[in-house]
Amino acid sequence: MTRAGALARVLASRAWAFARALALALVGACALAGAGTHVSAAGLKLATEPTAGVAPALAASGPLTAPPEHRRPPDQTFLTFPEWFLVHSPAEYAHYLAGGERVSAFPLFAHIGQFWQAYGAVTHEVSRFPFNGGYHLMICVIGGSTTLEYSLKGVYEHTIGRLAEATVSGHEPVPEERFAAAYAQRYVDFIRVDPWYLFDFGAELKALWSDVPTHGANLVRRWERRFLLTTELLVKSGYGQLIKLATRSIYDAPRPVTAVVLTSPPPHDPAGHPELVVLQTSGHETLATLPRYEAFTAYSRWLADNHADFREIAGNDGEVLVSLLVPADWRPAAPARVLFEQPVLTLPGRKRSVLALPVARLGTLLRDVDRNPSLQVEHVYDF
Repeated sequence: MTRAGALARVLASRAWAFARALALALVGACALAGAGTHVSAAGLKLATEPTAGVAPALAASGPLTAPPEHRRPPDQTFLTFPEWFLVHSPAEYAHYLAGGERVSAFPLFAHIGQFWQAYGAVTHEVSRFPFNGGYHLMICVIGGSTTLEYSLKGVYEHTIGRLAEATVSGHEPVPEERFAAAYAQRYVDFIRVDPWYLFDFGAELKALWSDVPTHGANLVRRWERRFLLTTELLVKSGYGQLIKLATRSIYDAPRPVTAVVLTSPPPHDPAGHPELVVLQTSGHETLATLPRYEAFTAYSRWLADNHADFREIAGNDGEVLVSLLVPADWRPAAPARVLFEQPVLTLPGRKRSVLALPVARLGTLLRDVDRNPSLQVEHVYDF
């Protein structure tokens, strides 16, 4: 056996032992995260959404408003940000891997800090609303489990991962690293729309062992990555099946649409935007439903581009939260106010600016951002 082969087997054995410990810790963390929560299209969602005590929709002769079943509390536009950070963070990770950067240098520990910084800002903001104990508990649980997962992964990448990384000759990623980058992007694309537990981790594992050759150069790094990927996929596949069974037997599916009141009729585009459904019209106003989660951002930008403005979203006409990716020196114009900002840690000179602004000004902001190539709409948080 060659020296490289022997070293590969020793390192792989140690990596496997660490990975088993990591798997057990992640299972425990995930089990905690599953208690009392419902996994939604973008992350975790409370099983029930309060609708009691809201007024019914007015007749068509008066101002349009969302029916009771479509109304959500005003604090949820803020409280959904920590959930969506757990989409934004994997998205940054996938983009980073796609660039061929060193995995061990990805700032996992700093992402932990950003999650809790965001939650602190959100908590301060929603203190003016009635305390939403269930939602806060859910955020703390998913935040705690993510902190544990990122901490364990960070320790691994800074030790075994970095040692294996140092054995690679040349600057090109090994096949397992290229697979990891593609898998990370497929996963992010999926969780923007559907619950994470529906992702086919088993198919990814099969592809890893059937499509990626096991022989070639840089065996130390390749087998270390292969064992780490195998452990991650096995754990997530098994736990995802448990969560899927639990959610289907205990919880109702969350409502997949958001009701909006528009100040003008929306454009007619059934081919390009088939999920817009008009419920009622009154004068120039239109009550309609849009798809929720990631698609709400795309539909909002399309409506804004066609000069349709919002008067109400999910029964709310106060403030709505929007996050933008912008140059580090960018500042918003009034009446938008900065709730908090975070540097995009893997893109120097860029930052995430999280803004609260009146629902009635959302269309104006989206039009202004889309006209400026240096600005990017990251997400509109539709309660």
